[in-house]
Amino acid sequence: MAQSLDEARPSPARGRGARWLESAGLPLFWAILVAGFTALRPQTFLTASNIANILGSNTVLLVVTLAALLPLVLGDFDLSVGAVSGLAAMVTAVLNAEAHWALLPSCLAACGVGMAVGAINAIFVVGFGNDTFIVTLASGTIATGLVYEISNSNTISGLSPALSQWTFLHTILGVPLQFYYGLGLVALLWYLLRWTPLGQQAIFVGQSREVARLQGIPVPWLRAAGFIGAGLLAACAGLLAVGMMGAADPSSGPSLLLPAFAAAFLGTTTVEPGRFNVLGATIAVYFLATGVAGLQLLGAQNYIQDVFYGGALITAVTVSGLVRRRLSS
Repeated sequence: MAQSLDEARPSPARGRGARWLESAGLPLFWAILVAGFTALRPQTFLTASNIANILGSNTVLLVVTLAALLPLVLGDFDLSVGAVSGLAAMVTAVLNAEAHWALLPSCLAACGVGMAVGAINAIFVVGFGNDTFIVTLASGTIATGLVYEISNSNTISGLSPALSQWTFLHTILGVPLQFYYGLGLVALLWYLLRWTPLGQQAIFVGQSREVARLQGIPVPWLRAAGFIGAGLLAACAGLLAVGMMGAADPSSGPSLLLPAFAAAFLGTTTVEPGRFNVLGATIAVYFLATGVAGLQLLGAQNYIQDVFYGGALITAVTVSGLVRRRLSS
């Protein structure tokens, strides 16, 4: 006998259960990952020092992920955020260690450079209507070239120790201060996008620019603000990187781009499935960091980190697309 419509239709309780499972899938998988590595390496994985290392040393990646996330929410891509992070780090190091600027003006100059790159991206993408991939890839390449130029392809050290003290060396509960700075930025961006009219307009722009424009939302200005905000966040990540390492490495910035986008897309599978969201991206960052740390403790070679991040990005993009299609059907 054929089912009636009421019988065939999923019950509200079943629908809520499926949505909950979908939203909590990544945190549950993260818990399984932690349990697995703990069982394999009980003496080293779930220790206070290793947990502090995972939380503290991945703050730079977390902030670069937030930088990548902001334009994504607005429907744009910014492929320059990793390079901008490296440029900001190098500007800080050169001004403070070689030009003998005070630390605060050096950091402010680095933030200004990050915002300037974001503004240039906005001009060429929003103002001239160029493709966001091409423009931001080009600006990131230029930023990387500038890093090697102003550093003479050398690692710059000799910065004021105050930056390292107030980012990585000072701790709370054994975890470096920069972890708490990262959480502060997460909370700020989450509040901005979740609870303010400006944030709701930004999400609306990302969903449908034309509809947003017809509703009177200033779409070009919001997109431009997204690029500038991304540049500022990337510069903040560069400052944290300098503080953590005590030096600026010219090759460090671009390597953050792949894991940042992997985390941003993986974050669309949790908390708010189908949407780029701050909390989901934060969970994804530390899920990926846990995986890399566990594999390293198991003796994996250095190349496994790139393989893991690349595989995570492919998986995240695939799953994100499936979730979006299911939600729109």
